[in-house]
Amino acid sequence: MKMRGPVSARAILLGAAAGLVGGLAMTLLMLGLRAVLGVPTTAELVGDRIAALLPLDFFLSLLSFFGGYNHLKQLGAGATLAGQLAAAVAGGALLGYLAERAWKSSAPGEAAPRLGIARGPLKIVAALAVGAWLLLLAALWPNLDTEYAGLPPGGAMAVTIVALAVDLAAYVAVTIGAYRLLKASDTGPSGEMAAPFGGATRRRVLTGGIGLGLAVISGGLLKRLFEMATFSYDGTQYSGPDLKPITPNDRFYQVTKNLIDPQVSAAVWRLEVSGHVDRPATYDLAAIQAIAPIQQETTLMCISNPIDWGLMSNAVWTGIPMRMLLEAAHPRPGAVEVLCHAADGYTDSFAFDKAMERTTLVAYRMNGETLPQRHGFPARLIVPGMFGEKNVKWVTRIEVVDQPAKGFYEQQGWGPNFEVPNRSRIDGPDLSQAIPLGRSVQLHGVAFGGDRGVSKVEVTTDNQRTWKPGSLTYPGTALTWAFWSYTWQPKRAGDYKLAVRMTDGEGRLQTAERRGTAPQGATGYDTANVSVDS
Repeated sequence: MKMRGPVSARAILLGAAAGLVGGLAMTLLMLGLRAVLGVPTTAELVGDRIAALLPLDFFLSLLSFFGGYNHLKQLGAGATLAGQLAAAVAGGALLGYLAERAWKSSAPGEAAPRLGIARGPLKIVAALAVGAWLLLLAALWPNLDTEYAGLPPGGAMAVTIVALAVDLAAYVAVTIGAYRLLKASDTGPSGEMAAPFGGATRRRVLTGGIGLGLAVISGGLLKRLFEMATFSYDGTQYSGPDLKPITPNDRFYQVTKNLIDPQVSAAVWRLEVSGHVDRPATYDLAAIQAIAPIQQETTLMCISNPIDWGLMSNAVWTGIPMRMLLEAAHPRPGAVEVLCHAADGYTDSFAFDKAMERTTLVAYRMNGETLPQRHGFPARLIVPGMFGEKNVKWVTRIEVVDQPAKGFYEQQGWGPNFEVPNRSRIDGPDLSQAIPLGRSVQLHGVAFGGDRGVSKVEVTTDNQRTWKPGSLTYPGTALTWAFWSYTWQPKRAGDYKLAVRMTDGEGRLQTAERRGTAPQGATGYDTANVSVDS
């Protein structure tokens, strides 16, 4: 049947307004589920999915361009939320177009549809919503096992899949409801459908009020979530003149990929041991704590830590050897690696032989206290000698695999070697000002050899022509850093170039070759230029 005139721009605009209200309702529901149940938002899922796929050089260039990871995370989250609302508005505009088109194509005197919208447009919008859901599942599949309250990956994936469906269903329902309020779908005395956009001032005011209310509540939730965000502490270094051999929990260095770190519930959390094993098992926190614990002092360091930075700290961890859980699971022959999953969707892997070492722990206490949320409560991995990213926080699954597997950052191009190289640094004193001739200077700093310990530290004050032994004021253990000092009294005025190097417990000397943090961690000597005044 011939249409009674073209579809009006007004119909599309009112549909777009309804779509905005539906998009705000969907956003509010999404934020509420995140705040209350730890269900990931699309912003977090999309951000993690894209980050893992970015080539390392491009990722680092983005960090540089946007001024660091925090700014990049904020931009990505904002862009995803804005894109989500834009898509919601477009969906509403399509509904408006299809609804008026169907009305103008209807026979004269035809009764108005029960919902004020013909079935055809409703079916199309519903089909598009289902298609959007399936597209999200396909695109985000590797990240759908994220659940910030601590559900194991299988349960987490089911919750996330259902939550995405509920979010989209809420969008469709609210958009249709808002459109009906705007549409004023009364029928005339002869049964014909009235023009859909007349005489609905009160309904439009009500719809606008609902939209404004949703925006205000969503803004409040966003503010609350922003206050919970990692921006205030991500990248925190442990440095300064008051370093202690054992780092206080509240000063332990912080690096996280997350917008908001998990707030894991001990009652919900489970640790699965599965994969290439004969006896997969699941443990709650009480079961882990019932196993005889050990205490182990171990230093962790981020792979992104330049030679003279403080993304490195030391703690005494309480936990159990991972090998106890693996042995109970009866690994099958051919086990190559363990792929470890976390509540925040993070994954990382390391060699099965490393997992079976006595010093590789599932830890639940830190410096005698319950593991802090920021550091992986209720349990995290401690993998001595490996960079921090391998020491997975909020761990929920240890999966034995029979072939190499790449974790979150390894997919970007970090590695392939994640063993901490020998390193040392000069922490003090402040050498930015000239030193008076004749004054003794107490140089000091830290050295770290991964899981090989530190056997000696040497200092040069003549641009590496000669090296003098320093003193180990805190020798540490094979798994920790060491503190060193060296008393220097310049014999003449002038400019000096200082440097420090260390030798590990296996006799390996720190390399002088300078390289950046990407892709395998920084190497080279830490140096300082000093002026001595007469």
